Amino acid sequence: MKEYHIAVIPGDGIGQEVTPEGVRVLEAVREVTGSFSLNYEYFPWGCDYYLKNGSMMPENGMDILRPFDAIYFGAVGLPDRVPDHVSLHGLLIRIRLEFDQYICLRPGYLLPGVKSPLEGKKSGDIDFVIVRENTEGEYSGAGGRCHPGTPFELALETSVFTKTGVERTIRYAFNLAQSRRKHLICVTKSNAQRHTLTLWDECFERVAREFPDVRTERMLVDAMAARLVLHPESVDVAVASNMFGDILTDVGGAITGSLGLSPSGNINPERTFPSMFEPVHGSAPDIMGQGIADPIAMIWTGAMMLDFLGEKSAAELIVNAIRHVTGEGRFLGRDLGGTASTAQVTDAVIAHIKACS
Repeated sequence: MKEYHIAVIPGDGIGQEVTPEGVRVLEAVREVTGSFSLNYEYFPWGCDYYLKNGSMMPENGMDILRPFDAIYFGAVGLPDRVPDHVSLHGLLIRIRLEFDQYICLRPGYLLPGVKSPLEGKKSGDIDFVIVRENTEGEYSGAGGRCHPGTPFELALETSVFTKTGVERTIRYAFNLAQSRRKHLICVTKSNAQRHTLTLWDECFERVAREFPDVRTERMLVDAMAARLVLHPESVDVAVASNMFGDILTDVGGAITGSLGLSPSGNINPERTFPSMFEPVHGSAPDIMGQGIADPIAMIWTGAMMLDFLGEKSAAELIVNAIRHVTGEGRFLGRDLGGTASTAQVTDAVIAHIKACS
C-alpha cells in the first residue's frame, strides 16, 4: 500500500473551514479504495501566526515542508489585520517560488446542475484549462520604493521573464493540450509589452514546432477575456503569464458558476519539491465563521492532489461525486443558490463516494 505524507496548511479565513471538509473527503475515498494511506501533519501558519511571531511561517518553514509528498493549502489573507502583500508573499508566493512550482494549473468546467451567468450554456459546454506561469512575470517581486513620504516617492515593479522559465511553461501546456483536444491558445499583451511578451511569443513559436499535431492560436489578453465570456466552448487549453493567468482564471470561475467551485494546483512537474494544491477562492473573510463557505473547490483540489500523486481512480471518485451532488441539486451552497451548509455539502459528497464502493 502506498503511503503519502501531506502537509496541511488551513491558513486564514474560510481556509480554516473548508480544509477539514476536504480532508474528510480524502479520508472517505481512502477508506473506500483501500489502495493508499494518507498521513497528515498540520501547520498553523498564516495571519494569526504572523501577529504572534512577526512572520507568516517559521524561518525554517521551507525545510519543514520539503520532505512532504504534497501540500494541501486552504487560503491566505486577513486584510483588516495584515496587509495582503505581506501575507501573500510571506506564505503562498514564498512556497511557490522556493519550491519552483512553476505551473499553476486551473481547470474551468461547468458542472451539472450549476447555472452559468452565460445564457444557454449547459454542463460540459465550458471545459478548459488555464496553464499559468507561476514563478516569474509580473509577480516575481522585483522592484522597490524610494523617497517614501515625499512628493518624489517612486515605486517600481519589474516583470521578469526568462527564456527557460517561459519555454518550460509553454512546453507543459503543449503536452497537456496533446492529452485533451489538441488546441492551445497563447495569451499575451505583446503589442504593448514589447520586450517581455515578445520574448514569450518567440518562445511559443519555437516550442510549437515540437508539437505539429496541436492547433495553436495567439491572442491578446483583453481579447481572450472577451472570448471566455462570449465563446468559452471554443477554449481547450490556454497558456499565460503569471498575472494574466491569474485574472483569466477568475473570469473562468465566474462563468462556471462560482469561484467556490474552482480548484488549482501549484505544480513542480519534476517533483524535485512538493507541489501545493489550493482552491482559487481565497480567504473570503466576509463569510468566515458562518459555516456557509462552499467546500467544493477545496474538495476538487484534493482530487487534483490525488491525481498528481498517481491515485487517479480515487481522484475520479471524488470528481464524479461532486458532479452527482451538483447535478442532483439537493445540497448546494449559498453561492449556487442553495441553502446547504459547508458540512452538509461535504456530507453529500461523501455519501455518494460510499454509495459507489
